[in-house]
Amino acid sequence: MLDLCVGMNGMVAVLEGRVFGLDAQLAADVLIQGIAIFLLFVFLSFVLFEPVKKVLHNRSERIKNDIESAQKDKEEAAKLKEEYDSKIASADSEVQEILTEARKKAKKRENDIINEANEEAARVKNRASQEIDLEKAKAQDEIRQEIIQVATAMAAKIVTVSLSEEQQNALLEETLKEMGDDTWLSR
Repeated sequence: MLDLCVGMNGMVAVLEGRVFGLDAQLAADVLIQGIAIFLLFVFLSFVLFEPVKKVLHNRSERIKNDIESAQKDKEEAAKLKEEYDSKIASADSEVQEILTEARKKAKKRENDIINEANEEAARVKNRASQEIDLEKAKAQDEIRQEIIQVATAMAAKIVTVSLSEEQQNALLEETLKEMGDDTWLSR
């Protein structure tokens, strides 16, 4: 059985004993090229694909490690932030405690100053009172001396005519005894 086949260039080819229109030489060439491609693929997989796979694997591991490291860094940063926030909060509370303590000390110091001023005022008042008492006693003595001189002068004028000097002195002593310290102290 002869089959005729018209090709593109117009030639007629005879197709005898071919499977699907393939001859044995073509089938052998295709098989050899397939084996060569397979061997080339195996060779390239060892020479090229394995190193590329290794590089890609190493790169994916490095990226994975970087991501894990970044996650750890992020967690540490969160811990540090939390720690700093707590330190800031404790610093704020310490500032408030210090201010409260300073206010207490200032209030205590204010009270101490007021107490010292009151004590000083009391001392000044006591000193002034003592000085007043001294001045009063001094004035009383001066007044007593003046009264004695005035009384003596008056009595001398009145009594000069009728009393002797001894009688005048006795009368003066008696008058002074009658007046006594009670008169001066009651004022």
